[in-house]
Amino acid sequence: MAADVGFRYDAGGPWVLEAVSLRVEPGTVVGLRGPSGAGKTTLTRILTGLRMPGSGRVTVDGVAVATRRGRMDGRVGLVHQSPRTATDPRRRLERIITEPIRHGAGRAGRAGSADRTDRVTAAALARRAGLTEDLLDRLPGQVSEGQLQRACLARSLAAAPDYLICDEPTAMLDAAATATIAHLLRGLAAAGTGVLVVSHDRLLLGAFADRVLELDELERTGRPAAEPGTA
Repeated sequence: MAADVGFRYDAGGPWVLEAVSLRVEPGTVVGLRGPSGAGKTTLTRILTGLRMPGSGRVTVDGVAVATRRGRMDGRVGLVHQSPRTATDPRRRLERIITEPIRHGAGRAGRAGSADRTDRVTAAALARRAGLTEDLLDRLPGQVSEGQLQRACLARSLAAAPDYLICDEPTAMLDAAATATIAHLLRGLAAAGTGVLVVSHDRLLLGAFADRVLELDELERTGRPAAEPGTA
């Protein structure tokens, strides 16, 4: 998925990421651990096409990821670390969850049947993420951080991506909700989705990931050799 990816915010500035290479196979859950400030979130944005790498290449099944400012490559889904910044505060959870279907994102959008945007679809997706149907009528400001995070996960399920990247998906959840999400991610992998879970918590990742990678061990010593990247 990523080959020798490097990134820095300003030309001549320090490298946030240096020659990172990793691969997520279909049907597996891969954990990626690193401390706060190590560049994990920056890497997730590069892998999903939201940000162009300064060097290296990002591909999905051998095809380069399309990098478009503000829009993700439909083959890769992302559950953001901060659900508040990833949702429209004026939209109810039902609308947030079914947004990918309405806007034609991912495999579900390409399938494109209008009846999939109804209440039954939203409720089914919500249940998979551990939410009750009564929460669908609420606005983001009327639910907890953990409930909103699960709504964001349900939204990712609606897009049915080939690969799903989760940035600290359980940081705002209690133990029971964390177990629900871990079970859901394992189920997605069993169905063929490649899942990358990014976290600072190695014990959590070790509990349900097939393998756990350390970000600093993926970076080669020295600066990336080429700029700009070909994403």
